[in-house]
Amino acid sequence: MTTLAEQQKIKEGFMERMDEDELLNCMRCGFCLPSCPTYIESGFQEIHSPRGRIALMKAVKDGMIEPDEEVERSLSLCLGCRACEPVCPSGVKYGHLLEEARDIIQQNKKQKPIVRAVRNTVFEGLFPHQNRMKSVTSLLGLYQRSGLQKVTRTIGFMKLFPESLATMEKVLPKVPTMKEMKNRPEYLPAEQTQSKRVAFFTGCLMDTMFLETNNATLKLLQKAGCEIVIPKTQGCCGALHGHSGEKEKSIELAKRNIEAFEHTNADYIITNAGGCGAFLIDYDHLLKNDPEWYPRAKAFKEKLKDITQILVELDFHKKHSLKLTKQVITYQDSCHLRNVMKTSEAPRVLLQSIIGPEYREMKDSDRCCGSAGIYNIVESEMSMKILDSKMTNVKATKATTIVTANPGCLLQMKLGIEREGLTEQVRAVHIVDLLMEAVTN
Repeated sequence: MTTLAEQQKIKEGFMERMDEDELLNCMRCGFCLPSCPTYIESGFQEIHSPRGRIALMKAVKDGMIEPDEEVERSLSLCLGCRACEPVCPSGVKYGHLLEEARDIIQQNKKQKPIVRAVRNTVFEGLFPHQNRMKSVTSLLGLYQRSGLQKVTRTIGFMKLFPESLATMEKVLPKVPTMKEMKNRPEYLPAEQTQSKRVAFFTGCLMDTMFLETNNATLKLLQKAGCEIVIPKTQGCCGALHGHSGEKEKSIELAKRNIEAFEHTNADYIITNAGGCGAFLIDYDHLLKNDPEWYPRAKAFKEKLKDITQILVELDFHKKHSLKLTKQVITYQDSCHLRNVMKTSEAPRVLLQSIIGPEYREMKDSDRCCGSAGIYNIVESEMSMKILDSKMTNVKATKATTIVTANPGCLLQMKLGIEREGLTEQVRAVHIVDLLMEAVTN
């Protein structure tokens, strides 16, 4: 429970830091309501809509209500998918308001020692340090390869955990060895006549747990005629920190990444994870009050592109024959790739250019799948409601392959397949890996 003293500090933080103009931009028109998964799945409760949450933020800032548990609960239950932004006629930057409010609450509320210890371990001790990420991931790989995973499943050990976590353990990808994770080049030449020089953002989870997808991304860029540089000093994008009320740490990581890419002389900076890309492209907002770093963040932002966007722009799908066996493919949008990076058409262009499969658009493919970083762990009940709705739409397409463009979405869709008992009929795959399957020389 938040104490009166903590509530006062939070209220002062809202008064000082929340953007009054942005809060007032909300006209309460309700255009955001049909796009908000938590509003729909909560039974159309106004408090769990973007409009309702903005009203709460404004009321706290104006001193009309206290920042109590109900306010915090409403903000915590938000996925941060930002689907409300593209449909807002006033252009309210809801995601920025949400992250600022969460940071104010997080920094002014006393936490239980165990919670603080976990947060410090994750946000300060693990994600900012790629070598530690590799070490922890390699332990997971050892668990998978040693036979321990089989033993824990046989004896029913995973039944001690919540159902969603136990199911998640089943769908984790096969983790590469430490040797494979360390074998990352810093430069790769184009395979054909060079068209662009690009710098690749490897990410933290993408370059450990999803290393195979990163390698496939590099291969596709080479085939597209790109010379690739991979800055060694880059690190975590900071999205997990920014979404969880650790703004200062996300600023540190932003500066580190901007500096790492500044001297690459690249035409573009390429990402292959919608969540990372969306946070990277918001670095200028994150550093808007820093006169030294703001222009550097703007320059960084202007070079960012998703892998699907650059492939389409370089006519990869026209210059290469893409073929697969007969199957039905559907696409689940990454919320942040679509709503923040404004990339939704390029993935579909690439998928529909593959000879063999039939592409079927899913109903509400632009609606969040319920992953949202670690949301499916900390808000499991709501996440599973959203996922169940998503899987209803998946099944209606009769798809045998669900394609995504973000690691969190990929795991969530695999989780949905497992929950529906469809593991023998349906697979989920990152678009990059599917394109590597399809490309022929």
